[in-house]
Amino acid sequence: MFCTISIIVFLVVIGFICAHCVVSAVVKGYRWRPIDILRTLIHLFTLIFLQQKLTPVGVLRKLVYLLALLCFVILVITGFYPVLVQGEHLSGYLLMVHATFAPVFAGCLAVLAVMRADNCKFDKTDWPWLQKLLRRAPVARPADAKYPLVRKICFWLIVVLALPVILSIVLGMFPLFGTEGQEFLLNLHRYSTLLLAAVAILHTYLIIRIQIDKG
Repeated sequence: MFCTISIIVFLVVIGFICAHCVVSAVVKGYRWRPIDILRTLIHLFTLIFLQQKLTPVGVLRKLVYLLALLCFVILVITGFYPVLVQGEHLSGYLLMVHATFAPVFAGCLAVLAVMRADNCKFDKTDWPWLQKLLRRAPVARPADAKYPLVRKICFWLIVVLALPVILSIVLGMFPLFGTEGQEFLLNLHRYSTLLLAAVAILHTYLIIRIQIDKG
């Protein structure tokens, strides 16, 4: 059951991202020439580098984000590969790798939550429909601000979903629950991780999309 749901969720997320990329390219008149595709791929690769204009705090934030992204990719591969491909539970060396990178990801997520919380707080510019309902003049939004509400929702969903992901596996290490309790914690960890992965993929795509549009 979990395997089927996971496949459906990932297909929906990937399908949405692909559809959004195609629609955006068509609207902007993107030329699907090999040189244009190569230029886009090179631009994507350069996003991992640190820009000179970044402040020390910005450098730290990007390094933590890149480390969190690396840990996220490893955790998704080690966590879902046995279930979706092999039809088995996580065990052996994959479990060791998963358990090694999990606390690093949790630490990076906590740091990012603190550093980005102020920038991701909701304000009047996120609710233009509410301003129209109240018949107030809309607040000007920065010209380079794209998908602000979706990005903020994704950010806070990641922070909230990280709690059951972490607590379920930590509590499962202690002999506090019986067989049914352990099974519940395992299912809670699985499904909350699935939701977290889906939201994190969408959030990462939006950030990359913004950088591509700027370039």
